[in-house]
Amino acid sequence: METLNSLRVSLVQTPLHWENAAENRTQFTALLAPLAGQTDLVVLPEMFTTGFMMQPEVQAEPAEGPTLAWMKQQACKLDAAICGSIAVEEGGLYFNRFLLVTPQAHVMSYDKRHLFRMGSEPDHYTAGQERKVFEYRGWRILPQVCYDLRFPVFIRNRNDYHLAIFVANWPAARARVWRTLLEARALENQSYVVGVNRIGQDGMNLDYRGDSMLIDYSGTALIDHSPNEAFVETTTIDRNRLNDFKAKFPAWMDGDEFTLAT
Repeated sequence: METLNSLRVSLVQTPLHWENAAENRTQFTALLAPLAGQTDLVVLPEMFTTGFMMQPEVQAEPAEGPTLAWMKQQACKLDAAICGSIAVEEGGLYFNRFLLVTPQAHVMSYDKRHLFRMGSEPDHYTAGQERKVFEYRGWRILPQVCYDLRFPVFIRNRNDYHLAIFVANWPAARARVWRTLLEARALENQSYVVGVNRIGQDGMNLDYRGDSMLIDYSGTALIDHSPNEAFVETTTIDRNRLNDFKAKFPAWMDGDEFTLAT
């Protein structure tokens, strides 16, 4: 696979059509079309085909379902990887699954580890058991989903990733927490951090204001828009600059050893 020191990353912040996968795919097809040949990685929100819903028995797709097929098609058209999470049924269980699909139709997946008990997510979905790091065009990427953001031990960078991606349906009522934790994760892990959240109101009358961001290893926001604004924005991140920063201030070398229990 091609190796890139610079990676063009596109964040897509938009309302979602409640529990309407076909309409959401149509919406994203139109939003992504101008990105063809202009980006390397496109990031969509959590459950980008349905919104954060608790009816997986009705809305979940098979692992090789229509949304994965759509993602493969879009990745090929754009010549870029595309990622986000959807509800998936596999083996009689339901997962909130982060998918990253490359232009060559290679699929990488991570099942959300920390299920949001305050929203009854553990009553409907099965938690993932593995922490994953994806490899794409020379970049090591840590995939995370929404509530995972609150658990720094699971996210801790042991010099094993360059970029952490958080896809979310994070309500407006806790927007300050979202923004604060995204910045904290970038600083403490000396990595680039992407957070992509939705806007609008869902079918449970929860409001979302977005606050999708791309933050660098020093805590500087490279993408940051006004609340409730729909946007598609691309910026370039640089692995050489990241490595230079970590070489000059190698705090990661003094981290504590630990083992994650499953």
